[in-house]
Amino acid sequence: MAETGSGCVAVEAPRTGEVSLAALALLVLMGLNLRPFLTSVGPVLEMVRADTGLDFRAAAVLTTLPFVLMGVLAFVGVGIARRFGEKRALAGALLLLAAACASRAWVGGAAGLIAGAGVAGAGVAAIQALMPGVAKRWFPERVTLAMGLYSAALVGGGALGALASPWLASHGGWRLGLSVWSPMALFALVLWLIRAPVSVGGPVPVSVMRFFRNRRAWQLAAYFGLANSGYSSLVAWLPSFYRQEGLSLQASGNLLAWMALFQATAAFALPMLARKSADRRGALWLAMALQGAGFAGLAFVPDAAPWLWVALAGFGLGGFFSLSLIVSLDHLPGAQGAGALAAFVQGAGFLIAASGPWLIGWLRDTGGSFTTGWTIHLGVVAAMAALTYVFSPASYRRSMEGV
Repeated sequence: MAETGSGCVAVEAPRTGEVSLAALALLVLMGLNLRPFLTSVGPVLEMVRADTGLDFRAAAVLTTLPFVLMGVLAFVGVGIARRFGEKRALAGALLLLAAACASRAWVGGAAGLIAGAGVAGAGVAAIQALMPGVAKRWFPERVTLAMGLYSAALVGGGALGALASPWLASHGGWRLGLSVWSPMALFALVLWLIRAPVSVGGPVPVSVMRFFRNRRAWQLAAYFGLANSGYSSLVAWLPSFYRQEGLSLQASGNLLAWMALFQATAAFALPMLARKSADRRGALWLAMALQGAGFAGLAFVPDAAPWLWVALAGFGLGGFFSLSLIVSLDHLPGAQGAGALAAFVQGAGFLIAASGPWLIGWLRDTGGSFTTGWTIHLGVVAAMAALTYVFSPASYRRSMEGV
């Protein structure tokens, strides 16, 4: 330890070997907590609507609002960490998530559910904003491995939520299926406080404000957000879509879990595929092609092979999620600057991604179909595949000049 000029005690960053086991375990556990509160809603949404009277657009808010807050509060999360320290900021975020999940056990109506979704989204926003920078600092030479594991755990938690919630709802009601995730968040909080190799006096996060006038930062944000809008739409509406096609409550929830399992596989596998090359575009194009094939199947022949379409979309979405964050981190060498860029990308990106569920809910309420929504997402994938061309490693330094 060393004393800073202000009299504060700063704890030196632990060496990679000293934190590897604890850091990997914490990365995985943090990731596991970030999606069940979202993916547990879709499989039981018809039960929730029947009890609360939500229309399609209001039901979409349960998914859209968290994504909006993941965007807006990603900027705030870095500022909170600058003021109170990374460890305290992340502990507070986990506490918010745990409280919001627990509230679903007793809330009486739509307003309470939406408020709980907002609180959970706020907690998740802070965690997502800070964890990429933490991962790069803990594993500066193994960013692809660390981010692959974190992303795989994140979407794997989504699979867990989608698979468990309809089963729990069939035995104890939808409130049980939505609130059971609170203990897992509390467990992560306890382990974070005990084992996290992060100090209040550690490295100070860089402000995200410096990226608002950077063209490349906005390109990365649009890229992340538009491609991930497919994920937010599927989380919100895939079970309802296949319920409409005649599948049972459990079977439609299983499809969402199936998608998330392939997401988790790809979130780890595709970064490993691209780890030996500084150019991630080949793996990104593969992810886009698979995602596009999945949406095409959902749009045009949904009943022909639903498990295949969902697997393809999930594999493409999972691989894209982790690779797009890795590309953001690749743009700057320092962990603090790279982490701030990743926070900006997620902040603006999740605001864009939030439009997906709302758009499909609006289409349904105005007489449109899910098919139109899947076709729109297919067009978005094609546009993002074209944008991938600009993310050449040779452009990284030039694009960040002045930041």
